Amino acid sequence: MTRDDTAPSPQAAARALLARNLGGAPLALTSVCSAHPLAIRGACEAAREAGQIALIEATCNQVNQEGGYTGLTPADYAARVRAAAAEAGLAEGRLLLGGDHLGPHPWRHLPAEEAMTRAEAMVAAYVAAGFGKIHLDCSMRCAGDPEALPEPVIAARAARLAAAAEAALGTAPEESRPIYVIGTEVPPPGGMGAGHEIAPTEAGAVRATVEAHRQAFAAAGLERAFSRVVAVVVQPGLDFGNDSVHHFAPDAADALAAEAPALGGLVYEAHSTDYQRREAYPALVARHFAILKVGPAVTFALREALYALEAIERELAPEAPSNLRAVMEAEMLAAPSDWQGHYSGAEAAWLRHFSWSDRIRYYWARPAAAEAVARLEANLDARPWPLPLVSQSLPDCAEALARGDLPMRVNDVALARIRAALAPYYGASAAHDAGAAPG
Repeated sequence: MTRDDTAPSPQAAARALLARNLGGAPLALTSVCSAHPLAIRGACEAAREAGQIALIEATCNQVNQEGGYTGLTPADYAARVRAAAAEAGLAEGRLLLGGDHLGPHPWRHLPAEEAMTRAEAMVAAYVAAGFGKIHLDCSMRCAGDPEALPEPVIAARAARLAAAAEAALGTAPEESRPIYVIGTEVPPPGGMGAGHEIAPTEAGAVRATVEAHRQAFAAAGLERAFSRVVAVVVQPGLDFGNDSVHHFAPDAADALAAEAPALGGLVYEAHSTDYQRREAYPALVARHFAILKVGPAVTFALREALYALEAIERELAPEAPSNLRAVMEAEMLAAPSDWQGHYSGAEAAWLRHFSWSDRIRYYWARPAAAEAVARLEANLDARPWPLPLVSQSLPDCAEALARGDLPMRVNDVALARIRAALAPYYGASAAHDAGAAPG
């Protein structure tokens, strides 16, 4: 990546952009939460093409000082993202690394003090690795906690993690310190269930969350850190499940929109915005949902591309086919812990591959899966693809492939599908300019 030492930090650029959203400008940050290298690369390419900030985030379960389920520490993940950004030609000032739901969740089976000590170490590792956006989430109960944590306890624990983050940076200048997000009112893990009501957060609940955190930060002597709290997570009234999507109803969020100017400079962060209709994203941005988080939809697009390419490979009948779908099925059946709590009954057979929640994303890094994808590349990248097969399996890419605008290579097609999945997000804030995102 190239660097302009005269440009503001990505954190400062993000703060300026979010402030402009509160002023009525159609600006937002697209937050891509994924650990897959192609998903990260595609997000960086999409941000570069749109002239916007690439906000790439990892969750506490994916990435932590103990490796998380990806096996990556914060430093490992940061190196992966920076390498992908460099390959995508993204300017360094346009890359902002984020940590999502950072808190005691990975260690919630432990007593609160032990879980929080580990969470402090995690947050310190994130900021030391250069993560500039930190979502503090201490809403989950640990061993010995009451069933529902009081808001002041949640806020005090979040302030404790903010103190760990600030201490880890020593005497670093204010501009290079992280921006923070608080709150956690998001859809339940695993997506919505049958009959699950999706109602927007009440304005009064938002005020209570912000005020509790303001007081907790002040009690900890963290007023300067609280001045860098830029957003609160709320529920806009949307979600998705295995085979259904609850679509955003703009009018239902008008009360939240009216409340935003009274929050002391905070915007809203919306989670689980995957698979919404295209018109939902500008409607969200107009109502001060200025950070839009997407995850499974990106790897769903990746899986769609790979399976479509395997259909072409199957017709070409190479001597050593990838058998990609069969390999993925075998991997998921051999290690079902990442999907069996979410899929059940006869439908599980197809949900393993095609669910909106995209639990298959947990399996792409397994050696057998990586080998199958590599075999698919070897079989397809070395020869032209018959255009009738392209039209059948990749109709949205057919014209670009026929013209030669899109190379007939597996990774190029996968990246194109990822960028297409992200296009509605970046299109919702098309008024970005050089002042909003330095290059």
